[in-house]
Amino acid sequence: MRKWFQFAGLGAVVAVALVGTRYCQSQPVPAGEQLSAAEFDKLLTAVRPTTGEDDFDKIPWLTNLWDARAKAAKEGKPILLWEMDGHPLGCG
Repeated sequence: MRKWFQFAGLGAVVAVALVGTRYCQSQPVPAGEQLSAAEFDKLLTAVRPTTGEDDFDKIPWLTNLWDARAKAAKEGKPILLWEMDGHPLGCG
C-alpha cells in the first residue's frame, strides 16, 4: 500500500511539472488573434490600479535589512520582512 502512495505521489508531481511547463512557455500569438489598440487600452485600464489601490507604493520601504533593523530599533517599531523564493512568475 505504501509503494502505491509513493507511485501516485510521483505521478502527481510529474503531471504537475508537465502541465506547468506547457503553460509557462512563451509562444508568439498568431496574427489573427492579436489585440486591437482599443482592446489593448480597455485591458490596460482594467488591470492598472485605480486611485487608492496603489497606496502600498507610497510607503518608503527599505531594501537593506540592516538599515531597517537600525531604524526600527531607534523608533521602537517592528520590521515587516517580505521575502520570496523562486521565479517571480511562478514558472520554473
